[in-house]
Amino acid sequence: MSINDSNTRRRVLKDLTNAALTLNPLSKSLLGTLTGVSVASNGLAASTWPNKPIHFVVPFSAGGANDLIGRAGGEGASKALNQTILIDNKPGGGTTLGADFVSKSAPDGYTFLISASGVITNSMIKKSMPYKDSDLVPVAMIALAPSIIIVPASSPFMTLKDLIQKSQTPDGLNFSTAGTGSTPHFVAELLNLNHNANLRMVPFKSGSESLNAVIGAQVDATSEASIIVLPHLKSGRIRALATTWTTRISAIPELQTAIEQGYTELKIAHWAGLHAPKGTPEPILDMMAKAIDTGMKTDFIATRLRAVGIEPVGGTRSSFNQFISAERTKLSTVIKKSGMVED
Repeated sequence: MSINDSNTRRRVLKDLTNAALTLNPLSKSLLGTLTGVSVASNGLAASTWPNKPIHFVVPFSAGGANDLIGRAGGEGASKALNQTILIDNKPGGGTTLGADFVSKSAPDGYTFLISASGVITNSMIKKSMPYKDSDLVPVAMIALAPSIIIVPASSPFMTLKDLIQKSQTPDGLNFSTAGTGSTPHFVAELLNLNHNANLRMVPFKSGSESLNAVIGAQVDATSEASIIVLPHLKSGRIRALATTWTTRISAIPELQTAIEQGYTELKIAHWAGLHAPKGTPEPILDMMAKAIDTGMKTDFIATRLRAVGIEPVGGTRSSFNQFISAERTKLSTVIKKSGMVED
């Protein structure tokens, strides 16, 4: 058992710290020495990082918005760091399977989570969790895919106002979602809570099934990520009423935001960022955040993302922390007011 092993080192330091009050001066000196060894070891790890491939764990199946954003983020960061970044898809449990894997991984800068809103909301919605929120730390925002409120091509609703007004009856309108706590679920609840809509949730197992229900006119509406919606808009199979982010989507600039249409509380998107296991050295987190930001500002990556409806973001660790904090406050309020709890 080597003291250079990060988990072993933490256990040794914890045991020594708990006994600190009973230590004699010589023992206290030893504790200080070991603590210095730990700090020096972390500094050495950061100075040689990355010297082997890095893993980005995507808690969704391949092909969805989170997966595609994660791959773009990995591509950009790989070039900036001059190191291979591998994408590992670990879907399941509403993102908890992949998030749990990362939370229990060595905090050495070689395993990261491609995070989504579930990293904020799962602990508020689920009855039990295999890890604590504090086991994962924010690193950087990668990009976001604004949500688009859509209806069938044959729908009589031409505007978001039409949809909301027609829903304001005892029966309401059917709104498909990708399950409890999904972004479409939050879109509908934000409209119900803040704009007097009566949208009834029709949960499906995935966003693709929810979208197909709209295409087949089995439900009245839904909201889905721009990258998923865009091909069906171009084919004329659905109609877009509004985007739910603060700015228009680069790929379809003619589509107004919900805010522009007067629905000022509707600000939400399918975003993907990067989280790391707690205890990952700060210098490594800083270097990875800078690499992600550099990648998102690379012309060929940013142009490719915008063409399919994704808006590159990047930024700093601080800006991502601020985003996470604001999202947590906003979404927790929606969860409490709507009684959004997973069965």
